[in-house]
Amino acid sequence: MSPPPAEKSKKATVQLTAGSRIHLRSAGPDRTAIESHGTFRGLVSIAGDNCLSVELDGTPPDPKGRIRLVPLSAVLAIDIVEAHLAEEEKRRDPPTSPGYFG
Repeated sequence: MSPPPAEKSKKATVQLTAGSRIHLRSAGPDRTAIESHGTFRGLVSIAGDNCLSVELDGTPPDPKGRIRLVPLSAVLAIDIVEAHLAEEEKRRDPPTSPGYFG
């Protein structure tokens, strides 16, 4: 008799949501990495290129409140320091309309 199958553990899905605090490393000049600490504000499209928008938190040498746009092609790593929970979509039932004979 074989042992019962192991239960699969449910893992939480990882989502980068607006409002999450992140630490972002991106490609910089001369084979260096640019480090950005701050709050993820969303995706921005510029001339067909998608960029991450990060509001910097003032970690030196970057000024607090500056918005940095990082092209997705330059992203090396993203650490989610504190995840911001996305608002649940409000779903409502479609309005009930009377039938043909109702």
